[in-house]
Amino acid sequence: MFGLLQNGRGLYQNRLPGWHFVGLVNNTSLLARGALITGVWFVTMRGLLPGLLMKERFDNIRVVLVNTSHPGNIGAAARAIKNMGLERLFLVAPQEFPADRAVWRAANAVDVLNRAVVVETLEEAIGDCGLVIGSSARERSIPWPSLEPRECGERMWREAADHQVALVFGREDRGLTNDELQKCTYHVHIPSNPEYSSLNLAAAVQVLTYEVRMAALSGSKTASAGDNEWDIPPAKMAELELYYVHLEQALVDLGFHDRANPRQTMTRLRRLFNRIRLDSMELSILRGVLTAIQNAVFRFEKTVSKDETSPSGADDPS
Repeated sequence: MFGLLQNGRGLYQNRLPGWHFVGLVNNTSLLARGALITGVWFVTMRGLLPGLLMKERFDNIRVVLVNTSHPGNIGAAARAIKNMGLERLFLVAPQEFPADRAVWRAANAVDVLNRAVVVETLEEAIGDCGLVIGSSARERSIPWPSLEPRECGERMWREAADHQVALVFGREDRGLTNDELQKCTYHVHIPSNPEYSSLNLAAAVQVLTYEVRMAALSGSKTASAGDNEWDIPPAKMAELELYYVHLEQALVDLGFHDRANPRQTMTRLRRLFNRIRLDSMELSILRGVLTAIQNAVFRFEKTVSKDETSPSGADDPS
């Protein structure tokens, strides 16, 4: 919005989102008022932009609860999520949902419960995500790339500018299984009191979503979309799972991998590729390599089979 004076007359132009109008004005005081309004508008927008940025990124963040046994914990987790400004809740095979006890514990976060997405498998809940962080309360036999809670919040906030992000929590009594944790890009552990380290599910959700909000409050002042400078987006979890199936089959075809005695081959390969963070183009290239390997194995086996079935001496001209 600006004004121009020419011989006591002014050209008045107003530009606001969704609005555009131009008119001639004769009163210079109106131009002054326009300048004042413009200043207020820019100050207001400057105050709103961090909130708009936070909302946009929070829409790309989901909290996933796996096989929760008590509906009250689902309601309490929904309340914790809303406390921190998040809204998206995914429930993987909850034992009891919907349930009145979930509503009671949710208090004023019933809207989060009503929008909750219920699926049967973890793969369905995280398939379209480019980053998945799983909460783990204990050390595993094979170490996995891990983050501290603060690092977890910062990474989720940063990557939510470009793709879907998931924060996954396991069952109240035993957490996530090894197989489920292997589907996560990173693990996060809350360093609670070692003498009494057990956290209620909703408390764990509160701690980690708090870190996401703190990262947003500090980062929204300077961060913008495109903070992540990689040229190709990371591969989504569903694409990675298809790759791992393809990789295992190729290794079997080569005679390198035995499904009857797998040991930890695929687990360690998963960890390797999770650590690298393949992008979608790299994943496509690797799948092309696997297909070429399988085709070469097929041609070789076909040639060997043909040689074995040919009559002895059939190719001897004598």
